[in-house]
Amino acid sequence: MTPRKTGADDPVAGPVGIRAEGDVDEQELAYIRAKVRAALDRPGLPPAIGEVRISRATAHHAGQPWTAGGEIRVGRDVLVVHAREASAHELADRLQDRLRGLVERLTHRADAARRAAEPPPWRGGGAGEEQG
Repeated sequence: MTPRKTGADDPVAGPVGIRAEGDVDEQELAYIRAKVRAALDRPGLPPAIGEVRISRATAHHAGQPWTAGGEIRVGRDVLVVHAREASAHELADRLQDRLRGLVERLTHRADAARRAAEPPPWRGGGAGEEQG
């Protein structure tokens, strides 16, 4: 089956596209799209662009026929995510968990860099309290 791209041109889906290969129906794609969007929907996060590729193996003996791989650019950083599961819902949940972990690490690193750039209060940095 030829790959079909969904989500990249859809204003509701956002700039992160979902490319599906194999026997993937629209309900499964909608669920995966919602989970990816939920993982990247965080206040203060730069805009995310990229693509997640979903495929379902046609072999009946495959234990985990659902696979996903994606590269998503968030600001200047690139998040790379891979997952393999037995069902579309498990795959979507795994993608959401992995993306959420990567986003947490990214925002924690950005917060730490911002704090490191600010001088400590005893050196005149953002104490927020005025003496008077």
